[in-house]
Amino acid sequence: MKTNVDVLVVGGGINGVGIARDAVGRGLSVMLCEKDDLASHTSSASTKLIHGGLRYLEYYEFGLVRKALQEREVLLRAAPHIISPLRFVMPHMPHLRPAWMIRLGLFLYDHLSSRDILLGSRGIQFKTHPSGQPLRESITKGFVYSDAWVDDARLVVLNAMDAQERGATILTRTKMVAAKPSEQGWQVELIDTHQRPFMIQARTIVNATGPWVSSLINESIHPKSITPRNEIRLVKGSHIVTKKLFDHDHAYIFQNPDNRIVFAIPYLHQYTLIGTTDLEYKDDPNQVTINTDEIRYLCDSVNTYFKQSIQPTDVLWDYSGVRPLLEQEDTKNASAVTRDYHLELDAPTAGAQLLSVFGGKITTFRRLAQEAVTLIQPAFANHHANWTDTASLPGGDIANADFNSFCVKIEQSYPWLPADLARRYAGNYGTRMTTMLKQANSIADLGEELSPGLFELEAQYLVDVEWAQQADDILWRRTKLGLSATPESTQRLQQWLEHYRSRESSN
Repeated sequence: MKTNVDVLVVGGGINGVGIARDAVGRGLSVMLCEKDDLASHTSSASTKLIHGGLRYLEYYEFGLVRKALQEREVLLRAAPHIISPLRFVMPHMPHLRPAWMIRLGLFLYDHLSSRDILLGSRGIQFKTHPSGQPLRESITKGFVYSDAWVDDARLVVLNAMDAQERGATILTRTKMVAAKPSEQGWQVELIDTHQRPFMIQARTIVNATGPWVSSLINESIHPKSITPRNEIRLVKGSHIVTKKLFDHDHAYIFQNPDNRIVFAIPYLHQYTLIGTTDLEYKDDPNQVTINTDEIRYLCDSVNTYFKQSIQPTDVLWDYSGVRPLLEQEDTKNASAVTRDYHLELDAPTAGAQLLSVFGGKITTFRRLAQEAVTLIQPAFANHHANWTDTASLPGGDIANADFNSFCVKIEQSYPWLPADLARRYAGNYGTRMTTMLKQANSIADLGEELSPGLFELEAQYLVDVEWAQQADDILWRRTKLGLSATPESTQRLQQWLEHYRSRESSN
């Protein structure tokens, strides 16, 4: 492992791994450290959408929306196995927003950026459209438009994989505890997964720690030489998952009297994902959970529109995350706080620079990373051009970005795989599915079924290639098989992981 690098990225969320990938692809030597698992906080707790942010138009965030709309199709081409087009239905509630306002917003949404893959918007009548079936009979018309779905945690992992394959060092469960600037760069103390300290030197530190961006500066930079010029505002977003509430493949965007919106999204074929809330958050970002008021709010939002009511007892799973949004002094409403970002560059000595990332959203991570690396390049006399706008992520090199045709070929190539399992493998791993399956020719070759739908061969791949160490890493971030796991199967998986890692470390 290198102990002297150009760039140390601190933070293994989407912005951190995106910056690490971009930087190493431009010829810089890169190390990334993450104190927990990859995507273990905000980046796995999103609404799982690549979207322009239709509602941000009401706050005149035209630049942010345009930037996000441009990114949708870049990302659809980069990772068509984990990112897919999704049509959204907005039932019209005249007392909330007039039809002309929605039509104008959708017109702007369609035309602020060019589209090659995604369809445009249109009005619909619910008597004749499949999405009308679950809606209350009093709701007769609405609108449909396009955005995209993403497996957010896998997006993080794939960026980290690409960074590592290009030469970066990725260290999970490794914490930065102190950094001291000198004329030669930063002297940085890290603590590894076994609580052992070690030192590295880096010319540049990228602070991509999300909710901890200010505390890293205030607590880990010694002596105190940098004062953040921006601040973040922590906003909690919570989601619930229920059994499937409708049978078609469209999602819904529901307007609420408080001017917020809530999505109801098809999830893993058997479920509906509902979210999100927006609440000011003042507590520990490591310990964020949903509360009963949030659950009731999300249920009530759905019940306003659907014939079939849901209750808190119908919730099968919930998750919450803290969004580190860029603070705006004139914005009191958490829903109105900008989802844009700001990059803050400091140079306490001639040989050391610190780049801190404030704000951002998952849709614009690639653009943020590109701008971040461009900002730190001059210190290295590095003139490598931007490259990520046309590069596939691991497994995403699917012909014509046509995932459905890819799945047909997979079923033909692996006739012994059950159709549901083949499609899940294709959706998780894309063209890397062949690497994961190795020489398997039968179900028996996959090994023991450690948890429902999870076989040994996949678990080995996730440990060897994707940094998985704990049962939750696999069940909730690398896959979503936690929804079908039992306490017994989770314990069995954890025991298997401990045995497998022990065996591998002794070889």
